[in-house]
Amino acid sequence: GVSRLEVMEGPTGRQRRTKAERARIAAESLVRRTSVTEVARRHGATRWQVYDWRQKLRDGQLVVPESMAALPMFAELVVEGAAAEMPAETEAGTGVEIVVGDVVIRVGADTDEVLLTRSIRAARAGAS
Repeated sequence: GVSRLEVMEGPTGRQRRTKAERARIAAESLVRRTSVTEVARRHGATRWQVYDWRQKLRDGQLVVPESMAALPMFAELVVEGAAAEMPAETEAGTGVEIVVGDVVIRVGADTDEVLLTRSIRAARAGAS
């Protein structure tokens, strides 16, 4: 039997949350000038859980709910088809320009998606 039982107060993070809830909390913590600790406290989680969910959000293991994706801080990156599938007449002049704060990223249609994602993340980190 148990002769003594201790009850600890504070967030333990042992709640079961759906992927959508975890993604929403992670996205909330990414808003500029928002403290991860405050977001975690507000949702009864630990800050380490929020950091873990943020990483999963970046890796694509969690998806931002449409309610959060509609905010101006998020822009969906969609890559349709390979550069080789593009018509020849559009290849020379096709490119993308992405502006994050004072940083401008210019890429051609044949740019690697992984490299582009890393570049955007680096620009965001430098701007915040």
